[in-house]
Amino acid sequence: MEKIAERLGAVIGQEFGLDARPVVVPSEHADFESNVAMQIAKQVGENPRAVGEKLAAAMMKDALDLKVEVAGPGFLNFQLPDADLVEQLAESVGDFEKFYGCSAYQGKVVVTEFSDPNPFKVLHVGHLYTSIVGDAISNLLEKAGAAVHRVNFGGDVGLHVAKTMWAIGKQMGVFDVEKLPSGEIAARMDWIAGRYVEGTNAYEDSEAAKAEIVELNKSLYETTASGDKESAMAKVYWACRAWSYEYFDAFYARVGVSFEKYYPESETAGLGLETVRREIKPGGYEESDGAVIFRGEPYGLHTRVFINKNGLPTYEAKDVGLIEKKWQDYKFDKSVVITGADITEYMKVVLKSVEQFAPELAERTVHIVHGNVKLAGGVKMSSRKGNFLRAVDVLDMMAAEQEAVNGTADEKVALGAVKYAFLKTKVEPGDMVFDVKESVSLQGNSGPYLQYSLARAKSIMRQVVGSERSEEVAQATPVLDEYERRLLLALLEWGEVLELAVRELAPHRVCTYLYKLAQKFSRFYENDKVVGGEKEQLRKMLVQGYIAVLEAGLAVLGVPSVEKI
Repeated sequence: MEKIAERLGAVIGQEFGLDARPVVVPSEHADFESNVAMQIAKQVGENPRAVGEKLAAAMMKDALDLKVEVAGPGFLNFQLPDADLVEQLAESVGDFEKFYGCSAYQGKVVVTEFSDPNPFKVLHVGHLYTSIVGDAISNLLEKAGAAVHRVNFGGDVGLHVAKTMWAIGKQMGVFDVEKLPSGEIAARMDWIAGRYVEGTNAYEDSEAAKAEIVELNKSLYETTASGDKESAMAKVYWACRAWSYEYFDAFYARVGVSFEKYYPESETAGLGLETVRREIKPGGYEESDGAVIFRGEPYGLHTRVFINKNGLPTYEAKDVGLIEKKWQDYKFDKSVVITGADITEYMKVVLKSVEQFAPELAERTVHIVHGNVKLAGGVKMSSRKGNFLRAVDVLDMMAAEQEAVNGTADEKVALGAVKYAFLKTKVEPGDMVFDVKESVSLQGNSGPYLQYSLARAKSIMRQVVGSERSEEVAQATPVLDEYERRLLLALLEWGEVLELAVRELAPHRVCTYLYKLAQKFSRFYENDKVVGGEKEQLRKMLVQGYIAVLEAGLAVLGVPSVEKI
């Protein structure tokens, strides 16, 4: 498509003296099409169809084998010679990664921050969603040549920790690390989740409890800042925090996501405090009633507190510290932060405040937001009330549903079903409805359908005999039938789809493409015999290309390949 678009642009310049950048897209009526004749007709003062006919004649005069027709009011339809298409396929099969390379971020350093679970809390379905999305976006950036550093940010200090620790202390009577429960890490984290709910309810219902929790919050900041590991409270705190990170590691291993670094809030709070205090000046942070704030109204935003009246950093100050810490560690060209949409306005204020003293850091930070995940029929879940859907519950639910529908349970297939279900929808602020039954289906737009299609293609390759080289197949200039041609053209789209997905940081573009590609492969397989016959080697090359593209696409999505389903 790119070569046709470049040539078409040159012809427009020759015929009409315009500097145009025409768009050429796949077509259902030909190989490719463009509506550029209709777009420039008014500029050149001619009828769109007449413009199209001039362009078509000039294109075919320059490239005798290229068929160009004018349809309707002025659409240009392009059809490439079979030999050209087969030659491109032969080149791509010979060196797939080089042929479909993407270099948009070559030599760039990118930090991706996502998932961001808080210690002392259980991971819920939202953490599963952002982990999957963040990993896929990181994979896209790596495909484009970036050196990607995946990091994770979480609140190991703050009111939620104080509420949990308060409830633990009340249950124990006095802090005693020996009284902490033993057993599986998941069970211990469920116990902690129960204490968080108790502490939250007490904070909201009792002024006395609220005052105690506020004081405990101050003590916990002092504990982490001083590095105290010996006091009774500190021992309980550090033990429970260690449980949290052990629990996180096990979960991420299960879903195939890894992080280079965890940034606890206790490590960014001090730097955030120092920075905010240093930048108290006109137009920056300012003191107000004993607190430190940033006024966002001059920028169409709102005012937020960065240091509270007790002298403690708020989430805002900790995020300022995080931005600076990431810069110190990586000197990034881009920092991608992926969170729920509920903090959209919050992040605008934080970044605008940073812009006042470090504009390059604010400029290099991209905030991608998503909505809540709801089950079909959808009820929003709350960890405060304790009625949330845990991340592991979703994985277990998918495995159970897979077994019920397909008669077997496979962790890779269940994981592929979840990941694809989350990624096939555009990442945007609106809520996402998650349909478990649809996600595990072997029919339709699902992860298992693509996994099965890949397994089937690999099975075909195990049956093909002969080792004729791809260049020899290309030189034979075979005539392509309808199904071979459609599959081949779809394969050749992968590079441009990848470029678009990278440019938009949009994994759903990959999902949409892979599903359409798999449908074309299915029609090819149903209508064209691969094993045996005079076209076996050409069709073998098509299957090889399909396997290479589908594997590459699934790898971007983090969907595991399977040999059979």
